[in-house]
Amino acid sequence: MENRKKVAFYTLGCKLNFSETSTIARSFQDEGFDRVDFEEIADIYVINTCSVTENADKQFKQIVKKALKHNDKAFVAAVGCYAQLKPEELAAVDGVDLVLGATEKFKITDYINDLSKNDMGEVHSCEIEEADFYVGSYSIGDRTRAFLKVQDGCDYKCTYCTIPLARGISRSDTMENVMKNAKEISQQGIKEIVLTGVNIGDYGKGEFGNKKHEHTFFELVQALDQVDGIERLRISSIEPNLLKNETIEFVSQSRTFVPHFHIPLQSGSNTILKKMKRRYLRELYADRVAKIREVMPHACIGVDVIVGFPGETDELFLETYNFLNELDISYLHVFTYSERDNTEAADMEGVVPMNVRSKRSKMLRGLSVKKRRAFYESQLGTHRTVLFEGENKEGYIHGFTENYVKVKTPWNPELVNTLHDIQLTKIDEDGIVRMDFVNVPG
Repeated sequence: MENRKKVAFYTLGCKLNFSETSTIARSFQDEGFDRVDFEEIADIYVINTCSVTENADKQFKQIVKKALKHNDKAFVAAVGCYAQLKPEELAAVDGVDLVLGATEKFKITDYINDLSKNDMGEVHSCEIEEADFYVGSYSIGDRTRAFLKVQDGCDYKCTYCTIPLARGISRSDTMENVMKNAKEISQQGIKEIVLTGVNIGDYGKGEFGNKKHEHTFFELVQALDQVDGIERLRISSIEPNLLKNETIEFVSQSRTFVPHFHIPLQSGSNTILKKMKRRYLRELYADRVAKIREVMPHACIGVDVIVGFPGETDELFLETYNFLNELDISYLHVFTYSERDNTEAADMEGVVPMNVRSKRSKMLRGLSVKKRRAFYESQLGTHRTVLFEGENKEGYIHGFTENYVKVKTPWNPELVNTLHDIQLTKIDEDGIVRMDFVNVPG
């Protein structure tokens, strides 16, 4: 047993990456490796990269350094989106031994026969057209929530985005396999599943290269609602043009789907939306929000927005700000536009200076704080169910209600991974709803 090799993982980026890291980790465990924490000494460090955020590149170098600090003889592998887009760049980073692109990452154990360090990272990356098969994944991190991947890739051509270049065409898991994975998750005592993918509303397209829809996203939602043992299902992020009324109405009556939607907007200006090649205008977005509010007044609605896109004048930014200010939403995820190679937007005129981008970002982050506070206040006095998570943070345990209100109560390990009916009564100075006492049964 002494000779078992140890492997550690670091994930950058989205929920989808976390689900894929977990799947890759299980393949190592199947090959007889022991998984350890990234902060521990390991024989192999696998870094799952992201290309969406501006700092992903810088972060990668820091993480490699960190790994080699734990063990300077460790074998370091890079996988994921950035590894697909810029394999040579990652391979040139000091200490990197192996770089795997979109199709190779799930076969990583096939490439790790020899753990000796390389002078230069070895690259195995495909032409992205070859990424036309589907690998199902799910993550089990803390014991309360799992990310279940149902779809990968994207056929949209948004002018700022490298994801189609990094992940290939839109393709989906089979309904049977999604159900099988959901049941496996439920058998591990996990209470909540978050559905994830690149463009999950496009679910059903391209099962193994077949471009027609076998099933729709709505059918997937209906089927998952029947899985025994799962208390909660959450739709992570869905395009406004793919979030149909039938889905919203179903969620409002559902046994397990929670009233929480995260809907990318990206800009509140139709001029900018057209330049971005988004597939809707702001009027459709406002309709989606109004529909959710009509059938689920208490729902939480999160919004992605990009500031500083080329051509975003002060007037157009104010269109976005005012649109969001008037919209009945709950919080924002604000992204500062950053140029990406091989995207249309990188060559557009009207580049917004960095200091203006960061000022706009700050304004929208301030609006987000205001929106979240107003949403939490609207929930005071209501009865909700909270699912407590597994970490002790400064003497408190945290959890989320079904409609994504963050709640904290003094740390009690017996509360981990348990659901409780509570009344939301007060908001603490840090903006989190605080319960001074939660009953533990028995």
